[in-house]
Amino acid sequence: MLMSIKRYFQEHLRLDAAPPGPEEREHRLQLATTALLLEMARVDMTDQQVEEEAIIRAVRERFELPDEEIGEVLDLAREEAASSTDYYEFTSLINKAYTVEQRTDLVEHMWQVAAADGRIDMYQEALVRKLADLLYVPHREFIAAKRRVLRGVSGGS
Repeated sequence: MLMSIKRYFQEHLRLDAAPPGPEEREHRLQLATTALLLEMARVDMTDQQVEEEAIIRAVRERFELPDEEIGEVLDLAREEAASSTDYYEFTSLINKAYTVEQRTDLVEHMWQVAAADGRIDMYQEALVRKLADLLYVPHREFIAAKRRVLRGVSGGS
């Protein structure tokens, strides 16, 4: 994982600390979810403003994070390129807290970020597939989420 993002999450998520209260737990989930969405935008190796805007919309819709926190996480993701990734600390946290429906909704947000620029890159497709597997989203739900997003991108046809 990007070292700066990993440091940020270790500081903010404190995964080795005592069990968090409800507010801290929600904050950790917000950050983990945002990190996965950022990876969706980063993986195609293009800097697309529309993808960033899709992330901001998804995070606002889902969590209502303050702009400065969204901006800080986005800035961290742009700082470095990753040669290898480790999504376990994010997906395990999400798996423990989210229902199948909430994880499927997250996969749909990933598809929205991937499709924001009008096309889904093969690396984005592979990452959504990998993350959906790590999030234990059933394959039929993975495909249904993709279809819903593509229908929206193509104008509902």
